[in-house]
Amino acid sequence: MRYVLVLALSLVAGGACAQKLLATYSTLTTAAAQRAAQAAIDRCSKEGYTVTVAVVDRGGTPLALLRDNLAGSHTVSTAIGKAATAVSFRVDTRELTAQTQAGSAQSGIRGLPNVVAIGGGIVVQAKGSLVGGIGVSGAPGGDADEMCAKSGLAAISDSLELE
Repeated sequence: MRYVLVLALSLVAGGACAQKLLATYSTLTTAAAQRAAQAAIDRCSKEGYTVTVAVVDRGGTPLALLRDNLAGSHTVSTAIGKAATAVSFRVDTRELTAQTQAGSAQSGIRGLPNVVAIGGGIVVQAKGSLVGGIGVSGAPGGDADEMCAKSGLAAISDSLELE
């Protein structure tokens, strides 16, 4: 009888303290990533820049990668790194660059593995949630890279908000 009472109390307490064990979240689709990457590389090409564009999911894993055939080989890892860094820190890399200047309390962030604190990586949000990132590398400066990345975001942002 005592064991039955203990078992019953355990079940009641366990049910009251039950926690959700699975997460549900939104992330970019491959189709959205391809569309954003194409728009970004088209914008850079129009400006005369030879770049690589990477679009990553909310975990920082690449979904789409487009490289202009004349872009330097270093632009591939840099574009992926910018997109993944933006996602990881949930902030555009231009802002992260400003926040982590030498001598600041957060300057050590730049020394972490795979962090690329250079302008040109932006976060992609839908309905207030992080869903991915876009990184561009190869234009003359982070501001130009960011302009191209924002063109990629603009190509999909209306559709993201309708989801």
